[in-house]
Amino acid sequence: MGAFYGWRKLGYSLWQGMFYARSPSAIIDNDKLMKWQLEGKVYREQGGDRHDNTIVSRKPKDQVKVKVLVWVMTSPMNLQTKAKAVKETWGKHCDKVIFFSSETDQDFPTIGLNVSEGRKHLTAKTMQGFRYVYDHFFNDFDWFMKADDDTYVIPENLRYFLSDQNTSKPVFFGHYFKIIVKQGFFSGGGGYVLSKEALRRFGERGKDPKLCRQDGGSEDVEIGICMQNFGVKAGNSTDALGRTRFHCFNPEVHLLGPYPKWYFDYVGKHAKWGTESISDYAISFHYVDPNKMYTLEFYLYHLRLSEQQKLIENKR
Repeated sequence: MGAFYGWRKLGYSLWQGMFYARSPSAIIDNDKLMKWQLEGKVYREQGGDRHDNTIVSRKPKDQVKVKVLVWVMTSPMNLQTKAKAVKETWGKHCDKVIFFSSETDQDFPTIGLNVSEGRKHLTAKTMQGFRYVYDHFFNDFDWFMKADDDTYVIPENLRYFLSDQNTSKPVFFGHYFKIIVKQGFFSGGGGYVLSKEALRRFGERGKDPKLCRQDGGSEDVEIGICMQNFGVKAGNSTDALGRTRFHCFNPEVHLLGPYPKWYFDYVGKHAKWGTESISDYAISFHYVDPNKMYTLEFYLYHLRLSEQQKLIENKR
């Protein structure tokens, strides 16, 4: 019952957030990023409220339209389950979504990469995926996001957040981990998004094994090292109240807890869960199975409150 209530509450908050998103400055120092994003401390601007908020939010007419390509890492065994759910839910709301696998499937469709399946080859799959995107789509889009086939993305909130960022700067965004890489790195499962300048640097220099490991290791760590070697900064994606937009677990964990012990080493010992730590304009969650993808699709794009009843209640 608690999990169901949490999903309903999250769905309502995200539904509101799709219309009123705002972002703070893109790049901040790591100390402030750690304080806001990693330790769960809520920063409240003067005059702020929990909806990130209408006082400081930009009006829709102030938005800069951005085009975002999202590519999804999948496999032949997941094509008719996880990848199918992505395609039929949040993938429909993207500017463009493409699927990379180890095999080409012209009916789905997927783009086959010359990489064997398995976790030990995720780095090669990611490197080749971004290289394909650079070679074929660099001039057509402003931002480029990688996601897994069990990542749930809210493209409207992604575009809203990115509309306030500068794609000409070398920057990328995601769910921040503080360890291993000097400037930190972003969770692969939560998805991360590269600016056009970040992708340009990768496309021009990413084949150099001295700068980017071509296979092996942990995909998200290796991308983090690669970006750092290119001078691409790890950007801050927390909202105006310091709450997170990208998430490495599913909504239940971030709403109801608890986190696994390793997570505190990666993000800080004071990491918190609950609605006060999740932005109403959240962009992604991880470990979302197909059934929950369809559930979130219903909450976000179909469920509505009665406007007439709201007017009646407001007059009381």
